[in-house]
Amino acid sequence: MVWSGTFATELDCQYKEGKNVSTGITETIRNSFILQAESLINAVTRFNWTDAYASLNADVKYILTEAASNLVAMYSINYDMSAYASRNEAETMLNLLRDKALLCLALLEDQKVKIFIDDA
Repeated sequence: MVWSGTFATELDCQYKEGKNVSTGITETIRNSFILQAESLINAVTRFNWTDAYASLNADVKYILTEAASNLVAMYSINYDMSAYASRNEAETMLNLLRDKALLCLALLEDQKVKIFIDDA
């Protein structure tokens, strides 16, 4: 299967999932998760980053990578927490990923940040 993501690679997502992610997370499942994450980012920020991706500067692309890979990792961890050493380990990872994803979404939807990045 071909990776469907625009904002993040499958490897970006796997790094964030950690080494204990369930072996049940297949490329097909990750493909579904990345498309959901990218659509969510576009909807929350009210801008179609997917269509504009080729023209974006590196800073914006890295923020999109951060947001999308964090969301995919969250979906993957939540899919099956049993492979982690403890539920607490999985929940701690989810909390960190959620906080970073929310920060990225806030940055992407803040027009002052958008102007700053575009002018840089």
